[in-house]
Amino acid sequence: MPEDYPNIGVIGGGNMGEAFAGAMIRAGIFRPFSITLSDILPERLEYLKATYGVNVNNDNFKVFDSCKTVILAVKPQHMEKTLSSIAQHPEYSIRERKLVISIAAGITIEKIERLLYTPLEEPFRKKLPIIRVMPNTPALVLEAMSGMSANRNAFREERDMTRKILQTMGKVIEFEEKHLNAVTALSGSGPAYVFYLIESMIEAGISMGLDPEDSKQLTLNTVKGAAALMETKNETAEKLRKQVTSPGGTTEAAFKVLEKDRVKQSIISAILAGANRARELSEF
Repeated sequence: MPEDYPNIGVIGGGNMGEAFAGAMIRAGIFRPFSITLSDILPERLEYLKATYGVNVNNDNFKVFDSCKTVILAVKPQHMEKTLSSIAQHPEYSIRERKLVISIAAGITIEKIERLLYTPLEEPFRKKLPIIRVMPNTPALVLEAMSGMSANRNAFREERDMTRKILQTMGKVIEFEEKHLNAVTALSGSGPAYVFYLIESMIEAGISMGLDPEDSKQLTLNTVKGAAALMETKNETAEKLRKQVTSPGGTTEAAFKVLEKDRVKQSIISAILAGANRARELSEF
């Protein structure tokens, strides 16, 4: 465990907050007694303490004030209220460097700075680096794909620390913040697109007379196998698709329908729409 970051707080004890805590403990980069989670639900705090052996607290300010690294895992619609209550606390101050990591979709670094930096003078703002990250729900099974972007006050060590935390749950790429809307639309929302495909394939199997559980198993292993094949072979998706598509065969017959219905164009348009919406939310 790095000496510069002896403790870490997670504000928000929902699914993603729990995923971060569990992954960090499994990876050994923080021990349970070094992690404090906060949540508004007492029963949720009891569950987290009993399950992971972490510290719990229902006071967000105390967690923020006492920890050298703080992960903001609250829902985007609750972020302003949460940070305002911290920054407006009569004892709010930044004495030593404190790393703030936000996982709230659509909440820009500028917004977080406005809330946390306004009460501080410039020398103290420099001690409060902010890193915005966009993980996705496969973090719950340690298969996340995350994007991250740091503000001007983040040192390399703090970016490395954030990357190390995210890598406990999967993979991470660092971007300029202007690209995080695209990351949100592609990988943040991406699991939903895959689930939609899986849903459609399962329903197709059932419509052809397969048992629902058999159709599910066929679909899930096909999707996992295709992803593993692409990763192992390091070939383009187009090349691998063409290898499966024999002239006059069943796959070609299926793709004639997909191309007639412009499915690829619809998927691209859908992802672009998601990116536009992420941009709109960031401007609120």
